[in-house]
Amino acid sequence: MGHASVPSRRTVLATGTALGGALLAGGGAAVPAQAAPVAVAPQAVRSSEDSWRTVLADADLRWQKMPKTWYEGPYLGNGYLGSGIYAEPGKNAIRFNVQHSEVQDHRPEFGSLFGLARLPIGYFTLEPVGTITALDWRLGLRDAELTGTLTTDKGTLTLRALVHNSLSVMAVEITPSEGEKDFRWVFHPAVAISPRAASKPLPAGYAANPPAVVEDHDGVSAAVQSLLSGGQHVTAWRERTREATRTLYVTVAHSFPKTTARDRAVNLVRGAASVSYDLHAMTHRAWWHGYYRKSFLSVPDARLQRFYWIQLYKIASAAREDAPVMATSGPWLEPTPWPGTWWNLNAQLEYWMIHGSNHLELDALTRSISEYRQTLVETTDPRYRADSAGITRTTDMTLNAGAPLDGSTFPLGIPGQATPVPEVGCLTWALHNVWLSYRHTMDESILRDTVFPLLRRTVNYYLHFLQPGADGKLHLPLTYSPEYGTTPDCNFDLMLLNWGCRTLLESAELLSIQDPLTARWQEVLAKLTPYPTGPDGLMIGAGTPLAISHRHFSHLLAIYPLYEMTGRSADEVALIERSLSHWVGFTGALQGYTYTGASSISSLLGKGEDALKYLGELMTKYIKPNTMYTESGPVIETPLAAAQSLHDMLCQSWGGTVRVFPAVPAAWAELTLHDFRTQGAFLLSAVREQGATRWVRLTSEAGAPCVVRHGIAGSVDVRDKHGRRLRYEDLGDATVRIELRRGESALITAAGDRPDLTIRPVTPNAPAPAWGLPA
Repeated sequence: MGHASVPSRRTVLATGTALGGALLAGGGAAVPAQAAPVAVAPQAVRSSEDSWRTVLADADLRWQKMPKTWYEGPYLGNGYLGSGIYAEPGKNAIRFNVQHSEVQDHRPEFGSLFGLARLPIGYFTLEPVGTITALDWRLGLRDAELTGTLTTDKGTLTLRALVHNSLSVMAVEITPSEGEKDFRWVFHPAVAISPRAASKPLPAGYAANPPAVVEDHDGVSAAVQSLLSGGQHVTAWRERTREATRTLYVTVAHSFPKTTARDRAVNLVRGAASVSYDLHAMTHRAWWHGYYRKSFLSVPDARLQRFYWIQLYKIASAAREDAPVMATSGPWLEPTPWPGTWWNLNAQLEYWMIHGSNHLELDALTRSISEYRQTLVETTDPRYRADSAGITRTTDMTLNAGAPLDGSTFPLGIPGQATPVPEVGCLTWALHNVWLSYRHTMDESILRDTVFPLLRRTVNYYLHFLQPGADGKLHLPLTYSPEYGTTPDCNFDLMLLNWGCRTLLESAELLSIQDPLTARWQEVLAKLTPYPTGPDGLMIGAGTPLAISHRHFSHLLAIYPLYEMTGRSADEVALIERSLSHWVGFTGALQGYTYTGASSISSLLGKGEDALKYLGELMTKYIKPNTMYTESGPVIETPLAAAQSLHDMLCQSWGGTVRVFPAVPAAWAELTLHDFRTQGAFLLSAVREQGATRWVRLTSEAGAPCVVRHGIAGSVDVRDKHGRRLRYEDLGDATVRIELRRGESALITAAGDRPDLTIRPVTPNAPAPAWGLPA
């Protein structure tokens, strides 16, 4: 049997790595295809709706104790309209918050955190006749619906509530007992002021918007909130009685600079209220049922499995492709010093899990960066706008940062200048997310239309400031490592610049672009100064060791998520281990996403026990009863990033190789993945039984080169969907290369094995309490 030929450079670049070529050149044995099917009936991977019903029902959040805050209670949403539900402080009532991801101020002269801040809208209180004595609620993930009862000393209120997937209407149906038939709903408009006002001084001249005015429109109520900038947002509601039930319908509309929100909101609620709750629920549930069926994951850790499926619910409640990029709190705005979108970590972490879970329909980040690219150009100093772009630390939903006010916004700095803070790598990092969307879909339009032109500009911004040193290397002047400080040769920026130049070169070749900057990008890769390191591993920058506790992994991006440093040598493994140990060894400033980063870096090293340990510490120390998270206010990125850390334990696909179950703890003897999306646009299904991988199936959506580290010991069979043997090359280390055209599948099993290919949940190792506030 001959060895496979080395693929062309262009083929290797299409996989995102030059490593694949080196592996293939090593030449394992090529197994020829058989001309006819083998004499066994082919098996298809089978899945039943019961599998999703089982894991989702098990993951439902439950309340038998009264939630008192946003991070204890149920939450509903559709990427736009959101509601957090908990006790009204100091009253015998339940609060249903009403917030909306498009509602913001429009006074850029006061900066992004005041003049362009998300604005609170208000809330309804459900006020029973009697004194509340008990509750029994369940947030059903599969239906995205809150159901249950509220008991008082006068009777019961049976409720159903949802935020409709497509209508942006919240419907709350209450069926009261006789003693509670006179319960009431009351709307409380919020003061339309930046939530940051509660914790920071107001900019000179800044004032709250005028109070909302409640109007009646032929049975529809509307709280009209006029804005000093022009425009308005309007909350409209109507209650309808049908036999024994009363249903509240609520919507929010925002318009700027026009004042059209009132008519839209009133008309939408009037139409919605003409339809019963049951009919709305039918279309709503159909979307959610289809959403979950796009992938499947089951692990024997009951608490963590439930957490994962709740994050799938949460991200679809908070994100949609056409919605604004998630602000720090998603659509559930609460009192917070962070009333905007943060780009030095938060936005990136928020969207990582959409790739593996096969939910690119939630990718607002790629859409927004493309749509508002001119804003990214105008964010730079006028001297650099001809060829550069950038994004500031915090923006509104249009990626605008507003005026550079001290303490209220963070303008894009200039390398080498201490003020404004030269935090210049945020757009490059955000474009890595966009590149991941390309790699997981192999949709060349993402690469051609968004990644390449904008990455070219953000790399150009660095190129204006790179200078040769006496050592013959290229160096960066003073830039800012997020949340640590300024330093020359900042690792955060060196790592992003390195990734950016490498990706531009690979992209230009793939897209057949003859770019005049090619030689410059090659020069940067050849001459860029090595990443500053010291006895404790990777430093913040040249002359700046990590000397105090630091929650951010800004200085470790080359390890994760860029996967440039992956442990290819013993020295590199030692450097990664030393850097990780030193980073998490400081106490005092560590926060939740410290542990998600540490878990994913451990998974890169194949250390499943450590990866699980860090996730366990996160769950114990930081995750709230409803799986929300807080740092001086609600922030949504850390729980979503934890879902990605679980992905990294079960599948990694960096560097052109799909790695199946790369960092599994010993206790996880049984695992199931189904239609897990990987780089190269493959859908992966795999099952682990009795501590060993039983079978792996990959389906190619793009015909990209397929290298898979399947982990099955010994000889393997590789078959197509008809049961015929497929040609493959054995690369050693339980890794094969398979030629798959678009739409083709490969099933890998131990030689002679005929496993059951049914997708089903695994049995938990031990019981665990439900999330929420169960009894």
